[in-house]
Amino acid sequence: MQLQHLAALGLVAPSAAQAIQGFNYGSTNNDGSCRGYDDFKSLFNRAKNLAGAPGFASARLYTSIQCGTAADPISAYQAAIDTDTSVLVGLWASGGRAGYENELNALVAAANSLGAAFADRVLAISVGSEDLYRSSPQGVANNAGVGATGVEIEGFIGWLRDWLRGTVLEGKPIIHVDTWTAWVLPENTGVISAVDFLGHNSFPYFENTKPNAISLASVNFFSAVAATESVAQGKPVWVTETGWPTLGPMQRDAVASVENAKNYWETVGCSLFGKRNTFWYTLVDANTAQSDISFALTPLDSATPKFDLACS
Repeated sequence: MQLQHLAALGLVAPSAAQAIQGFNYGSTNNDGSCRGYDDFKSLFNRAKNLAGAPGFASARLYTSIQCGTAADPISAYQAAIDTDTSVLVGLWASGGRAGYENELNALVAAANSLGAAFADRVLAISVGSEDLYRSSPQGVANNAGVGATGVEIEGFIGWLRDWLRGTVLEGKPIIHVDTWTAWVLPENTGVISAVDFLGHNSFPYFENTKPNAISLASVNFFSAVAATESVAQGKPVWVTETGWPTLGPMQRDAVASVENAKNYWETVGCSLFGKRNTFWYTLVDANTAQSDISFALTPLDSATPKFDLACS
């Protein structure tokens, strides 16, 4: 195996290949408008030049479809090429078979039209994001929205492998991203067997069924990672979402504030950066479902971070 492929799988130490560091990017802006090429290019450049930060040159996406189209490739792919940003491709897997086929069509179209310039920047392809959580009893109780079962995700993974044969993306690692509470459920063991590595999402701020003050955030986060690793069948685990809000409602003991977001960055983020492949949530706010909360490191209209991002 080439070093780059081993690094993509998370199988090399930071001394051999620098750990991946990036942000999560949705297909829409915070006002619900569609993100276009210029939006993605601007954000990717902002991330790479973020003052004080230890270098963020990767992007995790949730969909391969350009917002406002049925199955056109997302413009983030061309923006990634033009800014030399590596990409964790995302395929939305909670839209049923028809929606997922559109995702496949968009991805294959991008592979065919953009060729090696695109493929060389693809770290891996994620089939879904938190689908298992949303379909779990916990997700249903929290009104988390439409998800997909483990059996469905397994089928989608097999479908993807078939569609990638003969394309420039053949052989790229395939993953699924979910919460630790979903990964540990026995019914999802088949998904773990089907992927090359696991994407782990966890937010101690939201874990309000136990003490979750900022002073416990690091312990709660790394305990969650350990829970995912305990069922990972020896496969690598990437951190695909975590962060702490600067603004938002109190969650049991967890307080959203700039001070606490900085604390979380220093105790959790700086423990991950350079050591474990990590995608932080988030560079700028864009989740229209979270209008009363802000996880953004920078305001929409400024590249200046809300707090000092240097890791001591």
